Amino acid sequence: MNADITTALAQAAEYLKASGQTEKALAAGRRAPDFCLPDQDGVKTSSASILRRGPLLLIFCSGGWCPGCILGLRALEEVRPLIEARGASLAAISQQTIGENARTRRTAQLSLPILSDKGGKVAQQFGVRWRIPELLQTLHLKSGIDLPSLHGEDSWTLPIPARFVVDQRGIIVYSEVDPDQTHRSNPSDLLPILDRVRSARGV
Repeated sequence: MNADITTALAQAAEYLKASGQTEKALAAGRRAPDFCLPDQDGVKTSSASILRRGPLLLIFCSGGWCPGCILGLRALEEVRPLIEARGASLAAISQQTIGENARTRRTAQLSLPILSDKGGKVAQQFGVRWRIPELLQTLHLKSGIDLPSLHGEDSWTLPIPARFVVDQRGIIVYSEVDPDQTHRSNPSDLLPILDRVRSARGV
C-alpha cells in the first residue's frame, strides 16, 4: 500500500475517533432512510425495490483509491452467494461519480452494485458522512487522492466505512461503523444475522 495513503487513512481514523462523529450513525432498531441512487451503469436503484425482494446488506465505502475498502468489498463478494442464498441483497454506496464506481468495480473485479451518492446525501441520512478538515485535505492531495475529481463535487466529504443490515420492514437490525479500515469484521460473521432476519420472516 502507498505509504502516503496509509498515513492519510490513519490520520483520518484518528480524527474521526477524536471527534465522536461515529456516534451520530444510525444504530440497530432505527428506521433506515429511503434512497434512490444510480448504480455504476447509471441505472436508478431504490431501497424500496431492493427490500421488496428481501433484506439488504448495505456497505458505505470511501472508494476505489482506498485499499481497505477494496479488500472489504472483495471479501463480501466472496460470500455474496451465501448472502443471496438467504434471500438478501448486497449493495455498496460511495460518493464517487458513476464513472469512477464503474472503474472501481471493473478493476477490483466485483459484481456487486456500487451506487453513487453524490455529495453524500444518503450517507448524511445514515449519520456516516463527515467533512475532511483542511489539514487532512492537503494530506489526501499529497497522497494522490483528489476527492473533488473523484466525486465530481468539492464538498470534501466521505462516508465513514460502515455496514448496515436492513430488514424488509426497513428497520436496521445491524449497524457496524468503524473508521479504522483494519478493524473490519469477517463478512461471514454477518450470515447468522441474515439467518435471524430470515427466521423472523418465517422463511
